[in-house]
Amino acid sequence: MHTNRCVRWALALSLTCTAAVAQAATVWVGRFPAGAAGLPEPWRVQQLDERIAPTQYALKTWDGVVAVEAVAERSMALLGRPIDIDLAATPHLCWLWRVDAPLATADMRTKAGDDYAARVYVSFKVEPGALGFGTRAKLALARSIYGDQVPDAALNYVWDNRQPVGTSMPNAYTDRTRMIVLRSGAGDAGGWVMERRDVAEDFERAFGEVPAQLSGIALASDTDNTGESARAGFAEFRFVSRDEACVAPDSATRRDDQASVDRSDE
Repeated sequence: MHTNRCVRWALALSLTCTAAVAQAATVWVGRFPAGAAGLPEPWRVQQLDERIAPTQYALKTWDGVVAVEAVAERSMALLGRPIDIDLAATPHLCWLWRVDAPLATADMRTKAGDDYAARVYVSFKVEPGALGFGTRAKLALARSIYGDQVPDAALNYVWDNRQPVGTSMPNAYTDRTRMIVLRSGAGDAGGWVMERRDVAEDFERAFGEVPAQLSGIALASDTDNTGESARAGFAEFRFVSRDEACVAPDSATRRDDQASVDRSDE
C-alpha cells in the first residue's frame, strides 16, 4: 500500500514537472492584451516607403479572439517587433490569422502584383562572412534607401490569391526574401485558421546552411501595388518546441482539417 502511494506521488510529480517544462518551452511574441488603449510595445508600425500610405493597425476582439486588425487601402506598412529566439529549442512558429477575402488581381510572380491580403514576415541577421560581396553590396544599397530595417534574409508566409499552397519562390523584388504560400484563395476566408511552421527548416531550405539569428517578426496586409482593399486579422504568435502542440483559444473558429497542422513538408 505504501509502495503504491509512493509510485502515485512519483508519477504525479513527474507529470507536473513535464507540464512545467512544456509550458516553459513556449515563447510568446504576440499575445495581444484585451482592452489595451493602443498597440502594445514593442510592436511598432514600420513604414518602408513614406510615399506610400501606411496600412492601419488596431487591436480588436474578433469572434472571441483578441487580435490585431490590419486594414489596407492602397497601402503598405509592416507591424513588427524585434525578437531573439533560440530556434534550436523552439523552431516552430504558431499563429492564428484570417482574411475577409483574398486579393483579386495580385500576382506574386511580378513586382506589380506583389501584394497579399495577409502576410507574416520573419527576418534574420546572417553572419557577414556567410554573405557574398554582391549580396552585401545589394543590401547596403537597399539600406541606403529604406534604412536599417532591411534584413539580411527573410521568410514571408503569405495568404495568396492564385498560387497553390506550398509554393515557394523568391520575392519579385529581392532574392533575399523567400515567399511561402500557406493559404490560397477564398476557401478558408472569413474565420480564424491556425498555422504552424518549422522556421529553422524553412530558412535552411531557402538560404542553405548559413549561420543566422532570427531577429524580427512582422505582419501586414499589403495592397499598394494593386490598389486594392483588404482586411486581415492576426493573433496568438508563439514559438514552440517540435514536440509541443499549437492550441488555439476555445473561442477561435478553426477549420477542422487545418487546425494545428504543420505544413512544413509541403
